[in-house]
Formats: sequence, C-alpha cells, structure tokens
Amino acid sequence: MERLRFGLLQAAHDDPNTTRNFRRELDADLVEFDVNNGNLPPTTEFDALVVTGSRASVYWDKDWIGPLVDYVGRAAADGVPILGICYGHQVVAEALGGRVSGMDDFELGYNEIEQVDDDPLFAGMGEAFTVFTSHGDSVIELPPGAELIARNEYGVHGFRRDHCWGVQFHPEYDIETAREIAESKRERLGDEQVDRVLSEISSEQYDAACEAKQLFENFAAYARKQAAEGDELEATA
Repeated sequence: MERLRFGLLQAAHDDPNTTRNFRRELDADLVEFDVNNGNLPPTTEFDALVVTGSRASVYWDKDWIGPLVDYVGRAAADGVPILGICYGHQVVAEALGGRVSGMDDFELGYNEIEQVDDDPLFAGMGEAFTVFTSHGDSVIELPPGAELIARNEYGVHGFRRDHCWGVQFHPEYDIETAREIAESKRERLGDEQVDRVLSEISSEQYDAACEAKQLFENFAAYARKQAAEGDELEATA
C-alpha cells in the first residue's frame, strides 16, 4: 500500500511549532492548509484529516471559522477519518452538531486524563495518562451519537463518532512548545500560575506525557485500514 496522505488543517496562526510537532508525530505525507487565512482543501479526498489547535475560539465571528466547520462536516459525511486536537477537537464537535463554550477556568500544564471507554484511539495507553493541556473553551454538549472517551475535572477531553475523534489535550507537544505556550498565557493568567506551570515542565513530565503519542500511531493505523478496505471495494467493483 502507498504511503498515507493526510490533510493537515493548520489553524495555529503561523506557529512553526505546530508544523514541526505534527510532522514528527504523524506517519503520513501531510498536505498543509493555512485555514485561518481561508485556505481550505478543494476536495475531501484524503486518507485522513487532522485539525490543529489555535488561539481562536470556534464561536468567534471570524470569516474563516464557519467555512472550516462546514468543510469538516462535509469530510465527516464523506467518511474521511478525522482527528481534532484542542481547537480542532472543538471544530469537529461543532461540525457534527455538538456545542462549545468558554470555561470559567483555564486548564494549563501537565494534567491527568481518565479513559472513559476502551476506545481504539487509546489502545496501548493506561486507563489514566498524563498530557499537556492549554484551553479556556470546552465541549459542553457532545454531538448526537458521539461517545465520551476521555475526561478529567475540567470536562470532556475526548469523544468519538463514527470515523471522527476529538481530543482536548495536546499529545503532539514537545518541551519547547509547552514552555512557549505557558509563557504566552502570562497576560491572561498572571505570573503566579504561569510560573507554577513552568516549574512543572520537566523531562520527567514530558516522558510521562509521551505515552499519549500512541494515539497518533493508532489513528494512522485506523486510517490505513480504512484506505485498504476502500481499495478492496474498488478492486471488486
């Protein structure tokens, strides 16, 4: 089988960390689209799509957000496997009929997530696992027919419907990205909280969080299986 071809819907406002992190973690040829500048794929013909994080909120009145949500909804209807990360998780939820809202709090730093269901996206991972988090919005209503697959005290951290997954946390982050993201929150969260988070960013915490990177391998394996089944159907048609 040929190498997988993924569409990377890059919503991170020209952040080079995002491209570096996803290209390191995804075992596929990535075709990148700068979606916050209105650059969407002309087709949904990919082996899978990945929607990245962003400084934006999915409910903002920005001219690029509605078309992005609509595109993700069309791709889901076409049966394309989709993985949304943080903001991407919220985009997938909205595209499938869920609801996102701002939080009273902000979750930042390494935190523990609990699996709710034995979902294949988390195969090989513990029932509880460490991840880096950074979000002030959350999915408050799952899409119709979706299953909750991960959570913590801040709420929904993962869901699945059909071929689509969303995870609120950041399995792609390396230590450099975690530190930069924490520093960028000083104006919003204040020095005390940011300094505490920075003090907890260590090689030991990062090593623990690397367990969650398994979900990228699991997602690629799922996309590979779906692509192979599609090839078999075409061969027998």
